[in-house]
Amino acid sequence: MMEELKDIEQPVETQNLASPEPSDVEMQNHASPAAKRYPWYYVKRFDRYIIKHFLGTFFFAILLLFAIVVMFDINEKLDAVLTAPWKATVFQYFMNFLPFVLSQFSPLFTFISVIFFTSRLADRSEIIAMLSNGISFHRLTAPYLFSAAVIALGSYLLAAYIIPPANIERIAYTNKWVKNKEVIYGDNIQLQVKPGVMAYMARYDNTTRSGFRFSLEEFDGNTLKSRLTAETIKYDSVGLWTVRQYTIRDFKGMKETMTKGSVMDTLLNIDPRDFLISKNDEQTMTSPELKDYINKQKARGVANIKNFEIEYERRIAMTAAAFILTIIGLSLSSRKVRGGIGLNIGLGLLLSFSYILFMTVTSTFAVSGYTSPRVAMWIPNFVYIIIAAVLYYKASR
Repeated sequence: MMEELKDIEQPVETQNLASPEPSDVEMQNHASPAAKRYPWYYVKRFDRYIIKHFLGTFFFAILLLFAIVVMFDINEKLDAVLTAPWKATVFQYFMNFLPFVLSQFSPLFTFISVIFFTSRLADRSEIIAMLSNGISFHRLTAPYLFSAAVIALGSYLLAAYIIPPANIERIAYTNKWVKNKEVIYGDNIQLQVKPGVMAYMARYDNTTRSGFRFSLEEFDGNTLKSRLTAETIKYDSVGLWTVRQYTIRDFKGMKETMTKGSVMDTLLNIDPRDFLISKNDEQTMTSPELKDYINKQKARGVANIKNFEIEYERRIAMTAAAFILTIIGLSLSSRKVRGGIGLNIGLGLLLSFSYILFMTVTSTFAVSGYTSPRVAMWIPNFVYIIIAAVLYYKASR
């Protein structure tokens, strides 16, 4: 291993690589003038070495944690596991649950991987060998940041596009076999259908798709133009509702016109999911769907969408966490310490768990209305960016 690392930065004339890759001299002769001024952009053998072991440690840590998570989750949901068909448990639940765990704890996995892998390099004096061969600490950081970018991109694609459809199956399993948390009815529902049009239902039951004591009011500024009331309203399909035993009152100044009927189909730009919001519904939407849903609910005056906004902002903020925690992990573990790698791993676990806990705490600020969801999700990043900058400055000296 040490011989391999010592060969990394030898003069090009004395390098004798067995691989058919072009030498640095050949690359520089064909490179653009801008690339010649920045030769550190070329991917060298030690870059591949670090990227390979960084990502390899990351995925190995995931597999270990998956085994632990599955064991504890089976113990917690033992009744459901024994009752439900095994195919549903394996394919509907666990195959969709494990990617969800990966998305939630990818910063923890990243930090542990950096601490563990870099501590081993430092303990075997491999980092000292790299620095002694003329590699600067800033140059050493490049493959770490590349690996963090791979993890950040993969985590975002999982959280934003792949995991939400999987969560639909996972939540359906838990609702059926563990505990049903689906909201199937609502009382005193009021929301804005479009600007100037307000809808109200005294009660809605999603099992029968029926609402009771329905009213639809249209305003021109502060003036009521028309009002529809109905005994019942039934949801048929997307946007299509059927009202029964209805009365329509149209107001023109001091004149009122009344129309009554038994059944009428009407198009309303509302869906039961707009007002029947179950726990974890935000986890079943892709990021574009979340954005559209948030904008639509804000336009309707719906207030209980904080969890949706927090989830949307969390997915973006978590991508920065991979870079921040990578820099902190590299800065902490790049020097050999007397306590060995155990001290670095313990400190890394403490910092990574504190980051996740900090993000959980700040999310309550948004729920309580003390700050916006975007600010709440980025407060931990801002704090840990400062910590990363200080540690990186000290480590690079």
